[in-house]
Amino acid sequence: MTSPQLPAVVEPARLTAALRRAGVLDAGAVREVKVLHQHDTVVSHIIRLGLRYVGESAGAPQSLILKTANAAFAEKLANGGRREVEYYTQLTPSMPPGLVPRCFDGHFDEDSLTWHLLLEDLTDSHAIAMAWPVPPSREQTFAIVTTLARWHAAWWDHPSLGGAVGTWASTEDSAQRMETFAGHYDRFADLLGDRLSEERRILYRRLIDQSDRLSQRYHSRRHVSITHGDAHTWNFLLPRAGVADTVRIFDFDLWSINVPTHDLAHMMAVHWYPERRQALERPLLNLYHDTLMESGISGYTRGALDRDYRWAVLWQITKPIWQWSINIPPVIWWNNLERVMMAVEDLGCEELLG
Repeated sequence: MTSPQLPAVVEPARLTAALRRAGVLDAGAVREVKVLHQHDTVVSHIIRLGLRYVGESAGAPQSLILKTANAAFAEKLANGGRREVEYYTQLTPSMPPGLVPRCFDGHFDEDSLTWHLLLEDLTDSHAIAMAWPVPPSREQTFAIVTTLARWHAAWWDHPSLGGAVGTWASTEDSAQRMETFAGHYDRFADLLGDRLSEERRILYRRLIDQSDRLSQRYHSRRHVSITHGDAHTWNFLLPRAGVADTVRIFDFDLWSINVPTHDLAHMMAVHWYPERRQALERPLLNLYHDTLMESGISGYTRGALDRDYRWAVLWQITKPIWQWSINIPPVIWWNNLERVMMAVEDLGCEELLG
């Protein structure tokens, strides 16, 4: 019998149908489903399921990952669930293999705002490098950035962008988003008081005032791709020791069409303290560019990558405020704020404001 803790989507009959549609189950059928492990992330609920079959089941998965909304954020972040289901069900079939976990089933219900994903379970073959907030080793980080570059290259200036895949924000959309941000910023600054220095307040005001000009890079619609939106190193699964496989990217609730260096800036400038960022930033940007070239991307110079990276780092100062606005815990947004401000200073990003 199915555990009463499980939603209807993993009843044996429904699971059998999903696995048959995915082409991994032929004559056999799912007989029993049990919970092996479950935990909450900040915005989702993850359940590892063990499966038992009746009949022929060679090649069928012995376990799956069920991902659903974290009840505390289900309504506020419903669009994230919608977008992640869209990513796995509509984009991954066109992706090169070995970049993201395989999806066997996914659905978003517009009436109830509930959603689910049934994903490949990589627990036995892959793991995150270290528990948050400890960063991965140099070698692990190089493997992560290589996979990120290959993933970006798969959608780089793809003709489907803005049509069959994703949507472009208009200049009016960008202006509206910045107006919303400005309101959040005012409340955030009032809350922090003297914990937000006058120099940083001026930086934010200059960014808001010049956002139309800075947004022109995005609106050029050149050298763009699908971006992850939350590409910190803990959203990558690395092969375990002795496993010959590739790094996988997961958690796609914030994907969009954008300038790819946003993902690099989020990974390094927002999440790494200066010593590690300064040691790895240049080598990783070199590796990223080399991997793009090896993947067939042309016309994007190393200098253009540097310019885009500094531009993206400057924009990342908005991230802690967006996080605060949706009640992400202070232990996340406060540290992100301090780290990204140090990166802005190190890289001279304020020069981009004129």
